[in-house]
Amino acid sequence: MGSVHRSSPAHHAATLSSLTDEPLVEPTSGPRVAFAQHLDEPRPQNIGTGGWVMARKSRIPSMAWNRQSILVFADFNDFESPRGSRSQRAAERDDEVEEYNRNASSQPEGVSSSASSVFSLDKTLPEPPYHVFTLKTKKKLVYIVSLAGLFSPLSSNIYFPALGQISTDLKVSVSLVSLTITVYMIVQGLAPSFWGPLSDTQGRRITFIGTFMVYLLANVGLAFSNSFASLMVFRGIQAAGSAATISVGAGVIGDITTARERGGLIGVFGGIRMMGQSVGPVFGGIITQFLGFRAIFWFLFGLGALALGLILMLLPETLRSIAGNGTVRLTGIQRPFIYKFKPQPDAIMEPDNVQKKKVTLASIVAPLRFLFEKDVFVSLFFGSIVYTVWSMVTSSTTGLFQARFHLNDLQVGLAFLPNGAGCVAGSYLTGYLMDYDYRIVEGQYRKAKGIPDDVKLNKKTLVDFPIEKSRLRNIWWIVLVFILTTAFYGFSLSVNQIAVPLVLQFFIAYSATAVFSLNSALVIDLYPGASASATAVNNLMRCSIGAIGVASVELIIESIGAGPTFLMFSFVTAGLSPMLAIEWFYGEGWRLARTERLALVEMKKAAANIEDVKVATKI
Repeated sequence: MGSVHRSSPAHHAATLSSLTDEPLVEPTSGPRVAFAQHLDEPRPQNIGTGGWVMARKSRIPSMAWNRQSILVFADFNDFESPRGSRSQRAAERDDEVEEYNRNASSQPEGVSSSASSVFSLDKTLPEPPYHVFTLKTKKKLVYIVSLAGLFSPLSSNIYFPALGQISTDLKVSVSLVSLTITVYMIVQGLAPSFWGPLSDTQGRRITFIGTFMVYLLANVGLAFSNSFASLMVFRGIQAAGSAATISVGAGVIGDITTARERGGLIGVFGGIRMMGQSVGPVFGGIITQFLGFRAIFWFLFGLGALALGLILMLLPETLRSIAGNGTVRLTGIQRPFIYKFKPQPDAIMEPDNVQKKKVTLASIVAPLRFLFEKDVFVSLFFGSIVYTVWSMVTSSTTGLFQARFHLNDLQVGLAFLPNGAGCVAGSYLTGYLMDYDYRIVEGQYRKAKGIPDDVKLNKKTLVDFPIEKSRLRNIWWIVLVFILTTAFYGFSLSVNQIAVPLVLQFFIAYSATAVFSLNSALVIDLYPGASASATAVNNLMRCSIGAIGVASVELIIESIGAGPTFLMFSFVTAGLSPMLAIEWFYGEGWRLARTERLALVEMKKAAANIEDVKVATKI
């Protein structure tokens, strides 16, 4: 399939004119920009704009993007929709200003015009930065949303060491108490389907604030629960408040990062979140041992209040339909409190007064359409199986270890440390691995297309760039580690050496989290305009299947034993692993077909809008 490159405005006008049989009138207002039709046409050697000069054959100065140049060349006031609208995608550039300053040399001698069908090169005017935040500022925001995202795994895992005490205190069986884990996972999968569309339409900040208010109230209810029924209800509400922090955090990262830097920051995001996987059970064991299980929920209340305070104080709105690339002046709820004490940096444009879209039933259901895209479904379904098997290992740890090794609540909490350490290591190291794989695949792409190393590539324009291969390049050995360690895990419990199953838990958690990180990055790459909603669908599938596994694992272990149980699920994972090969070989073709389909739909909508204008004009 042929590659696609950005067409000029004149080309778009001609296309729409042919659809309406009438010529379009070019607007007379706004900055006038001339676009050459071919690379070999003569172009001006220098372009001056208010003291800012770009030399055709020289490197751009390190401070080339001043406020005036951004104002002249960037237009972020006409976002029709936060879900990948035409104007949003035009604004979503693939290189941050630092990368542009390093790489944006003009067209080298000897590059033929035929290259224009493969990559965008030597534009008459430079593109505005994808986002004006520096990499340091981006990392700071990623740390904040990562802290917020920590509450989903923390609230789930801090609870595990307390299952025995809850069973005794409420006078119900451990199997029945385990249903509260199932309820948590079910709501954890469903809640982001509401919060995700809210985040993609109304903004990231208001969604974060709403989720944390629900979360704090749920923890108060849990602290006062005296019956199993109330515990179940408030655990579900707690999940509703904490689960969406992951998808909204992923939305923030999608708003401010390019594909080149996204892998590493997704790794940081996952690593900090997965600290809850590591320290959560330890805190849960200590608190349960000395203060009782209800004190767990007061601890979560205090930590959640701290996270909400940081969001209110430091996190600006990043949704591109509201904040653009960081140059739109923020007001009201979108504005962090810190901007009241110091001016918003790089704010050179006033906010748009266009009414934001409302959250409706249709907008909540709309993200489910992602599941009907073959490449998305294949990736998410396999990731959900890995997540389910890992969840079964984690949720059964308390019962298996207490029965076999006679551990108290504190010791059970400490037994979760290898699992948590594996999660943190898997997320951090996979982030670096993704960045490395991206560079390797980019080098292969340049070599195959004959593109020099010093030529900037625009991945938004290069729809044939194999992003799937850059994310899945090393997944084969990660999945192999997961399958082998899961197969031996159940039998290792019979060795009566607690170190053996704990080491295997580390590698199970490491490889499972690596798969989650690769999946998350790929889904954001496939749907950068609706990253929160896409991540919410990821959560929905994972948690729905995972809830079934957690609800049934105790029954299966009681029926056939721990060894055969986890051996069976390692075979299930191995049997479904060819789905990754399907994504590797066919994913790019499916994505290209979707791109063409969506482009045709947008063209038809544009033509219909012009017809409406013509009718209104005649009337």
